[in-house]
Amino acid sequence: MSNSGISQLVSHLGNTAESIAVKNPATGKITYQLPQHTAAQVLEKFQLASHASKDWAATSVADRVEILKRWHKLVLANENKLLDLLQLETGKSRAHAFEEYLGAVTPVSYYASIAKKTLAPTRTKPGVPLLTKTYVRHEPIGVVGVITPWNYPLALTMLDVVPALVAGNTVLQKADNQTALTALFARSLAITAGIPENCWQIVTGPAAEVGNAIVDSVDYVAFTGSTATGRIVAQRAAGRLIGVSLELGGKNPMIVLESADVSRAAEIAIAGAVGSAGQLCVSIERVFVANAIKAEFLRAISSKLDQFQIGVSNDFSMDVGSLTGEAQLNRVSGFVADATAKGAKIISGGKALPQLGPHFYAPTVLTDVTEDANLFKAETFGPVISVTGFDRVEDAIAQANDTEYGLNASVVGDEREALAVAEKLSAGSVNINEGFRASFASMESPMGGMKASGLGRRNGPAGLLKYTEAKSIGISRGPIKLPYRAAQYKTLAPLMRLLLKYWR
Repeated sequence: MSNSGISQLVSHLGNTAESIAVKNPATGKITYQLPQHTAAQVLEKFQLASHASKDWAATSVADRVEILKRWHKLVLANENKLLDLLQLETGKSRAHAFEEYLGAVTPVSYYASIAKKTLAPTRTKPGVPLLTKTYVRHEPIGVVGVITPWNYPLALTMLDVVPALVAGNTVLQKADNQTALTALFARSLAITAGIPENCWQIVTGPAAEVGNAIVDSVDYVAFTGSTATGRIVAQRAAGRLIGVSLELGGKNPMIVLESADVSRAAEIAIAGAVGSAGQLCVSIERVFVANAIKAEFLRAISSKLDQFQIGVSNDFSMDVGSLTGEAQLNRVSGFVADATAKGAKIISGGKALPQLGPHFYAPTVLTDVTEDANLFKAETFGPVISVTGFDRVEDAIAQANDTEYGLNASVVGDEREALAVAEKLSAGSVNINEGFRASFASMESPMGGMKASGLGRRNGPAGLLKYTEAKSIGISRGPIKLPYRAAQYKTLAPLMRLLLKYWR
């Protein structure tokens, strides 16, 4: 994107006293200066969104859907620009940028297809047939705060902003400092499609100051990020008695059964672990392999990784790109160094690749990771997997579940056998013969975590209805009135007893 194009996008953020330099993580070169909002400026943006909410809520669902349809066409027409921005801001390969792009297009078309039916008033079974009628309306909440991270800036923006808007809410989004351009460009397409400008406000700045200001002002919060920060968001939202949905961390396991095709299992593990350089909440980090095929699996995964092309180019020639900054490189390098110092063995990778750029790290496979290593249970968020053997499937299941997290899991092997294992795994999503994409790609399937991996779900009708307030309306009708005196209760009691016996 040209400097003028960047300046035009950034102009939405307005004038601020402070700004920071944003770098291309693949090259380390400064791309542009990003304004940094204060808490007071966040409040100003909130007020704009709040003032716009009444008119937007009054816009018919049918009209909102038509805007989404136009937005969908614009997102499709601007594929290359979006891919370029994703690569510029995250350093990921073209292939992984495209994978994210797919996850950003589908929410627009999906919610355009279900919004009218899902948001329509719904008749419900009355408590007293003939005498009463009940139905439910789904009304917008108000201003939704959306806090998005740097790793999937396009998909994670669209997965929350799209349903919030089509439900009739306005949005105040905190985009991560590293990846704000992607969100700003997505917003510009929405405005072109017909979303009123003030209905979607974006702010950037210091995470704590800006994030707290959002949580302290909006009517609902959708947060994606670390479990530690998610707890803070939840506590702060609870103090205001506002709703919150949290998509948090994971230490996602894969179980490779003896019935698995070993070569294919190695490919699935690689795809699940190194997509976007492993910087994805649902990435596979722990692999448990039946001991009968463990040696063959390690040879296969090492051989396949040896053929990987690492780098960033604006075509599909590279298999994996860069980490998205120095903090991630330090975390990944530190975890691997700590694990090897405590006895882990490196099967493949295990090193930074500074000759390619400042934040490249080789996809890494380790064995014999000890329980006292950071890598054993903490989320790495990089292209690193640990491989552990097992003799009994029950032991692999127990090890897979032995974590505070429960976001994603995978089972590779005979489908029937794998399904039986999947039912015993404590995770919001379980993929069979795939790492994460089978479930992640399904907009109809709820996506979210168990345990410390989050609260609430994205996707499906529930992913739209969570951005509404359900209002139940009951109507008393018919020739017989509901009682208010003791004698009337006595008269109606036989009828009510009959209803209690047979009415379902």
